[in-house]
Amino acid sequence: MYYGPKYSENDLLQAIDTVKDKYNTYEGTPQSVAQLLSENNIVAIYQGQSEAGPRALGNRSILYNPTDRNGKDFVNQVKGREWFRPFAGSILKEDASQYFDMAKMDGSPFMMYAVDVIGSKRKNIPSITHVDGTCRIQTVEQSDNKHYYDLINEFKKITGVPIVFNTSFNLAGEPLVETLYDAFAALEKSRINYLYIPEVKLLLGKK
Repeated sequence: MYYGPKYSENDLLQAIDTVKDKYNTYEGTPQSVAQLLSENNIVAIYQGQSEAGPRALGNRSILYNPTDRNGKDFVNQVKGREWFRPFAGSILKEDASQYFDMAKMDGSPFMMYAVDVIGSKRKNIPSITHVDGTCRIQTVEQSDNKHYYDLINEFKKITGVPIVFNTSFNLAGEPLVETLYDAFAALEKSRINYLYIPEVKLLLGKK
C-alpha cells in the first residue's frame, strides 16, 4: 500500500535542519505521541513511502483523539473542510470486531469500506462515528506498518481505545503532502502543532 518515492534518513535529517529555528525538537516515541493524542493535540505523522490510492494510511496522516466529542468539528476547522464531512479511524486489526460490524471481512487495510460502529461503542469514539452510525476504517497490522501499529497500541494502553482518528495530511484544496518540505509548509499554514517523524525518532513542535 506504500509505493511513493523513498527518502533516506539523511534526506529527512537534512530537511529538518532547514527548519530547526522554527520548531522545538523532542524525542519522538510511540508513547510520547500517544500521550499527546490522548490530551487532544493534533499530530501529523510523516514516514516512509507515501500511500498509493485514495486514502491516507498512516504514512502521510493527521491524527487526533477519536474519543473527543468535539473532535470532528475541531479538525475540520483546522483543515478548512466543510463541517459535515466525516473522518476515518485506524484500528488494531485484532480489535476491529469489538468496535465494528466487519460484515465477515477479515480486515480493511486500504480503508475502502464504511462499516457500522457497534452501538455500545459509539459513545467511545464520537469524533469518527458519522451521523448514520458508520465509520470508514483501516485495520492495521504490525507487519504492514510497525511505527503506526505501535503508536495505536500505545494509545490503547493510555485510553483503552485501540483506534486513532486519521485524516489525510493536507489542507483543504491541497494535495496530500509528499516530501518533508511539503509537511513543513502545511504546518506553517495551519494550527497543527506537532509533526512526528518516527524513522528518525523525532517529534517537532511549533515554538
